[in-house]
Amino acid sequence: MKQAQDILTVPTTGEGFFDITHAVTAWVRRQGISTGLLTVFSQHTSAGLLIQENADPDVLKDLGTFLKHLVPETAHTYRHTVEGPDDMPAHIRSMLTGVHLSLPVREGRLLLGTWQGIYLAEHRQHAHTRRIVLHLIGE
Repeated sequence: MKQAQDILTVPTTGEGFFDITHAVTAWVRRQGISTGLLTVFSQHTSAGLLIQENADPDVLKDLGTFLKHLVPETAHTYRHTVEGPDDMPAHIRSMLTGVHLSLPVREGRLLLGTWQGIYLAEHRQHAHTRRIVLHLIGE
């Protein structure tokens, strides 16, 4: 059994979904592990990870609209406002999108579906540099 681990640094430009599929799949291919399991983990409480459609950009726009509707940035709603009006909503959205993914690997490739991509969901309004841990185990 082999293991490999690295940290992917993802710059964001503010709220939105950032496609990290290519960077993750390229890293997996370089590890020389044919069959295994990849864990993708965000080291942040105001950004999330998701697998979503990668063909029609309207899907991601609709998801962003839905999250903003579901978790509005209404300052008087939250107690935690020290880091700005977008911070507590970002924590809630991160809880909804999740901070880790588990992906199967076969023949050195991720077993993503035809229309699936891996996205970092930036839930804050301003640009950030996010750290994503990649941990692959297999043989």
